[in-house]
Amino acid sequence: MLFSVRLLSALVIGGFVLTATASVPVFAQTTNGEQKPAEQSPEEQAKEAQRRSIEEFNQAAKLPGNAGLPECVWSGRRIAMLLWRDDIDTARRHLELYERFGCPTEHLKIAFRCLVRQGNIDSKAQERLSERVHMCWVNPDSTPPVPAQAPPAPAQ
Repeated sequence: MLFSVRLLSALVIGGFVLTATASVPVFAQTTNGEQKPAEQSPEEQAKEAQRRSIEEFNQAAKLPGNAGLPECVWSGRRIAMLLWRDDIDTARRHLELYERFGCPTEHLKIAFRCLVRQGNIDSKAQERLSERVHMCWVNPDSTPPVPAQAPPAPAQ
């Protein structure tokens, strides 16, 4: 019985110490006077994503014909991403909606061709599939991004 009372009191004191130290603010120390840039809050990230989305749709609105309509841009890019990921059945269902909106299937075809021509996306690269699809949607004749290469070794 005495052992369990000691154990219980040790647990209570330990919990109190942990609670007391957890409430003390911790100040980050920087070396050489450098400070890390502040992380964006979720609200700021959402606003930034919305701003980028609006810019992408405004950029695509300059396309000739119906390819620049928001419903065509949204569904067309989604279909291209589904095809890239080999989700053919879902892409086919979205294609029915795309055609119902009166969107040009020819533009979808050349945008997907652009995506395929550029090859696989490097998993270590910063580029994302959605960015590449948008680039191909807006400019299907675009060339693949050239990866940075190390300078050639000097001849000896």
